Amino acid sequence: MRAGEMLVGPAKALFMDEISNGLDSSTTFQIVKYMRQMVHIMDVTMIISLLQPAPETYDLFDDIILLSEGQIVYQGSRDNILEFFEFMGFKCPERKGVADFLQEVTSKKDQEQYWFEKNQPYRYVSVAEFSQAFYSFPIGQQLAADLSIPYNKTKTHPAALVTEKYGISNRELFMACFDREWLLMKRDIFVHIFKITQITIMSLIALTVFWRTTMPSGTLLDGWKFFGVLFFSLMNVMFNGMAELAMTVLGLPVFYKQRDALFYPPWAFALPIWVLRIPISLLESAIWVVLTYYTIGFAPAASRFFRQFLAFFSIHQMGLSLFRFIAAVGRTQVVANSLGTFTLLLIIVLGGFIVAKEDIEPFVIWGYYISPIMYGQNALVMNEFLDKRWSANNTDPRINAPTVGKVLLTSRGFFTDDYMFWVCIGALVAFSILFNVFFIAALTYLNPLGDSRAAVLEEDDEKKKKSLYGQMASEGVDMAVRNALQPNHAPRKGMVLPFQPLSLAFNHVNYYVDMPVEMKKKGIREDRLQLLRDVSGVFRPGILTAFVGVSGAGKTTLMDVLAGRKTGGYIEGTISLSGYMKNQATFARVSGYCEQNDIHSPYVTVHESLLHSAWLRLSSDVNTKTRKQIFYYLKTWGRLKYQICELPQAVPGVPKIKDGYNPATWMLEISAPSVETQLNADFAEIYAKSSLYQRNQELIKELGTPPLGSEDLYFSTKYSQPFVTQCKACFWKQHRSYWRNPQYNVIRFFMTIVIAAIFGFILWKKGQQMTKQQDLINLLGAMFAAVLFLGASNATSVQAIVVIERTVFYRERAAGMYSALPYAFSQVVIEVIYVTIQTLVYFLILYPMIGFEWKVVKVLWFFYYILMCFIYFTMYGMMVAALTPDVQIAAIVTSFFLSLWGLFSGFLIPRPQIPIWWRWYYWANPMAWTLYGLVTSQVGDKDASLEVPGEGDVPLKLFLEYYLGFEYDFLPAVALAHVCWVIGFFFVFAHGIKCLNFQKR
Repeated sequence: MRAGEMLVGPAKALFMDEISNGLDSSTTFQIVKYMRQMVHIMDVTMIISLLQPAPETYDLFDDIILLSEGQIVYQGSRDNILEFFEFMGFKCPERKGVADFLQEVTSKKDQEQYWFEKNQPYRYVSVAEFSQAFYSFPIGQQLAADLSIPYNKTKTHPAALVTEKYGISNRELFMACFDREWLLMKRDIFVHIFKITQITIMSLIALTVFWRTTMPSGTLLDGWKFFGVLFFSLMNVMFNGMAELAMTVLGLPVFYKQRDALFYPPWAFALPIWVLRIPISLLESAIWVVLTYYTIGFAPAASRFFRQFLAFFSIHQMGLSLFRFIAAVGRTQVVANSLGTFTLLLIIVLGGFIVAKEDIEPFVIWGYYISPIMYGQNALVMNEFLDKRWSANNTDPRINAPTVGKVLLTSRGFFTDDYMFWVCIGALVAFSILFNVFFIAALTYLNPLGDSRAAVLEEDDEKKKKSLYGQMASEGVDMAVRNALQPNHAPRKGMVLPFQPLSLAFNHVNYYVDMPVEMKKKGIREDRLQLLRDVSGVFRPGILTAFVGVSGAGKTTLMDVLAGRKTGGYIEGTISLSGYMKNQATFARVSGYCEQNDIHSPYVTVHESLLHSAWLRLSSDVNTKTRKQIFYYLKTWGRLKYQICELPQAVPGVPKIKDGYNPATWMLEISAPSVETQLNADFAEIYAKSSLYQRNQELIKELGTPPLGSEDLYFSTKYSQPFVTQCKACFWKQHRSYWRNPQYNVIRFFMTIVIAAIFGFILWKKGQQMTKQQDLINLLGAMFAAVLFLGASNATSVQAIVVIERTVFYRERAAGMYSALPYAFSQVVIEVIYVTIQTLVYFLILYPMIGFEWKVVKVLWFFYYILMCFIYFTMYGMMVAALTPDVQIAAIVTSFFLSLWGLFSGFLIPRPQIPIWWRWYYWANPMAWTLYGLVTSQVGDKDASLEVPGEGDVPLKLFLEYYLGFEYDFLPAVALAHVCWVIGFFFVFAHGIKCLNFQKR
């Protein structure tokens, strides 16, 4: 695919890096052969990097550049490279592939075997010496001479270099990217249907919570519920676009590759996304407004209906543009999620609803005017409260406004002139354009974030041993496998392994999958697609067996079936282990499956991965001596390799293998379907009729029968190590993985500090200021935002970590290393440790800045509720990730329930005003318990009075009890509820990890 992308373009200078990854030698040979013809016929400049190509592939190249340790050892004709090394005293044996020889002759450990100057003692020749000597060799001298002559630019043809940056016009660039984005949208239709379903469900919930019969209008007290539902609507429409962030991040790696290859400019990538999201914004906004407007009971005029629809459409477009821009700046899921949550927090807190405009400190008031949410909120509330049904005269002389509607707007600092509605809509459109421009700029100038790489310096053996033992001593990890590495000078002869030799026989194995929909559309009527057909074979102790086949032959499929790693499909046939039917539970204990793709924790070193595996896989009764490093030397050579060619060469029309030709490559070439068609032969059928097949069947029958006196494999425990050891090993690994993940933890602590400082400045010394109803509403809103946004940041950012580690967990669990509970326990414990530190930092900054009382009880209550809140938010994010297949779906589900948590938290609509049929969810909402605990613990014991518009002075305790439903004596029950939420989310997370497997194999 990578090579094809480059070859179909107009490029005349091609750089191909490791294009043979995942390909068999025959396919690699065919590809390089085609490229050689292309170079010779079309006069293309091409350099190909290959790792140890097969001899016949190596022979296709004209020139060779040999690179070692960052230095060029040879550059010139392929025909002269062996001559150069003979000049240096090294000769390639006749039966040795030249490519293999070139890899080894510069290696310190392999070089000596190729020394052929027997009359002179061997001396190691370093890479630097080879490189220096090359320029004494005629080829090197000629190369130096050619390079010393400046290129004559007059010989350059005027059309040799292109004069335009891209190969097609701007219109064609846009249309090509538009067609591709449209195709991707159709293939991601599930995500878009999921989002539409989500906003439909949320609108149905909203209309049942704020049903028009419970929404009287015209008075000051009635207005607060309308404020709440409009803010909830705005938040829901905004958060429904958050999936755009995850989808954009997933598409960035391909964009960066194609941008750097000059496929298209960044604007051609960004504009189609913007244009194609407009119908989605129209649809989602229409669903929300149509379902909620008249059922909730907003202003009945048709013009007000369409104005609200326009406002929501503008807000949705602005939100999508903002999330795309954040994704382009963040560039990874963890960074983008954290940055997105922080940005939302900033613009929503400064939007004028959570904290009123008059209560924002003067030095941060600029944030109010640059917050796009402020303009969306103003447009929505002005559209409602400037309607004539809110035009009753104001009876409260303390507020300077003529009507009830304008009193409500003025009390929160919103605009009161009708023309400002259109100013707000214009501002939202301008923000949408601005964020898309910023998105294009970020795509243009930012590059992918590079992964950290560890550099290991070469040391001599004694230094390596000393540093290894010193490192182990400093780490102080108590496990037997490390003790195995300590030197043991006791004399010994050989090694007796406590492992029973086993044979694996499989007979008439068939594997089917459900027929893909695409193939059914082409007229195929079968319900199943067969991938393995009547496969039989046997693996014996002491025999090294190779699976050979072209790409797509079914090698990985058969390995997955035999190893028990398939998660879907239908398997037929028998698989036996030393004569007994294979039991996957015991088979996992005695087998090791090295998969095609590396699946390891990205922040754990190779050495630590091996220690972790040995710690959990080796049985507890294996002593320290047996845990020593085991070296296997396999030295097989001779005519055996030519036996595989005997059967095909007996078929009429099959050409004989040439001398020196690679037998494996020859087998792959002549067994290709195209060759079978030319020969009118079926090699599988020929093999099934051969004597070799009959002998193999007899061997399968023999090894498929249990020997006399043998017993089936049995282990007294399911896992090699007890539960406690599994927990220790998993926690040890998680600790190292988290410690080396600065992208996750540094961002987390940075956001914690910044968010705490922002709330501290916004609520500077307002903790003791309780004279007006708005003061309490500001405090309640600030606590609402403080726990929701930082908690949501924890919930969303942890999901990428869980999904990555879950893939590793699937492999390690299938290998029988540990059960799901120790894994879940270790990941939860390491998160709790980091969250505790995060909470301490948050508390030390926020609490004194707000100015709460420094009483021991209040300090401990505040710290406890914040700590438990952040823990259950993190547990919730981990739980959702464990229950969903990928980060995209997890983000959508998370935003859905976070919207519900915000709605029923007691801030947007107090518990006494929630309809009786929804009041149960208030108690089933963990965030409601946190707001209850935080606000009540800090102000619930105060004997103060509040100035309530239209009501006069009301005692604070009475207002808390009757308006919000908060009682100070209920705090111990609130504290216990937090523990229950944490434990509940943990067990659902562990159950999801244990029972659900989202691998598609």
